Amino acid sequence: MSDQSVMREQMKSGAGFIAALDQSGGSTPKALSLYGVEPSDYSGDEEMFRAMHDMRARIILADDFTKEKVIGAILFERTMHDTINDTPVAELLWSARGVVPFLKIDKGLEEQADGVQLLKPMPGLEETLQVAKSKGIFGTKERSVIHEANEKGIAENVAQQFEVARTVIAAGLVPILEPEVNIHSETKAEAEAQLEAAIAKHLDTLEDGVDVMLKLTLPSQPGLYDGLAAHPRVLRVVALSGGYSTDVASAKLAENKSMIASFSRALTEGLNVKMSDAEFNVALGSISD
Repeated sequence: MSDQSVMREQMKSGAGFIAALDQSGGSTPKALSLYGVEPSDYSGDEEMFRAMHDMRARIILADDFTKEKVIGAILFERTMHDTINDTPVAELLWSARGVVPFLKIDKGLEEQADGVQLLKPMPGLEETLQVAKSKGIFGTKERSVIHEANEKGIAENVAQQFEVARTVIAAGLVPILEPEVNIHSETKAEAEAQLEAAIAKHLDTLEDGVDVMLKLTLPSQPGLYDGLAAHPRVLRVVALSGGYSTDVASAKLAENKSMIASFSRALTEGLNVKMSDAEFNVALGSISD
C-alpha cells in the first residue's frame, strides 16, 4: 500500500491519540513557561520560536512518541518548514516515529457575532496546501468557536468549515474540521445538538470516497456524536477538552466510545526543560499511557 493508504488506515482504526503540537505565536509564551522556559530566557520572536521548536523536537524524539500511542500529530506551519536532526519534521514523524502528520491552517478567529467566532481569511491557502502535500502532510486542521446556541451562527460556522474542507480535499489532503463549543457556554448542550445536526446535513453533501475528520468538544450528552462517527464520510471523530481538567476530560472521553483524544496541554503537563532525557521520557510516557 502507498504511504497515503497506510496513513488513512492508521487514522481510521489506530489505537492512540492525536498530539496537538500546533501552538501559535499567541499561545507559545504560556506553553514555554509551563515547560520552564520563561520570557527572560529568550529575546524576540525568533528565539521564542526556536525554544518552542526545541521543546517539540524533544517530545517527538521521546521513546513513547510512536504510533503505538500517538497515531497523529498536528503541526504549526513554521514547524512544517523546520527540521529535526536535519530531517524535515513531517518526514521524520512518519518515517521514524510512524506518526501521521497534520498541519494547522487557520489564521485565528474573527470577533464574535451571532454567538460564534468564524475563521479569519486564509490568504494563500491553496499554495500552503500544495507545499504541505509535497512535504508529506496527510491532513489539515482549522479551528472556529461556538459560544452559544444560535442556529444562524452555528449554521454559518459549520458552512465555513465545510467550505475550507472542500479546498483541502481538492488539494489531496484530509481536513479535520474543528468547530469548538465553549465549555463555559450556558447553552452548551443545546449548541452541541444544533452543531451535530448541522454537521450531519453537510456530511450528506460530500461525494463518495471523500474523507473528513471532526475535532469536537467533549459533549454534555454522552454519545451525541456516535452517529457522526459512523457516517461513511467520517474517518474519525477526535475529542478536544476545551479547558476541562485532565481528569474531567478523561471521564467524559470514557463516556464517548466513538471518540479518540487530542492532547495539547495534557501532553506537556509535568515536562520541564531541566529534566534529564530519562526523566523526560518517563514523564511523557506516563502522560500518554
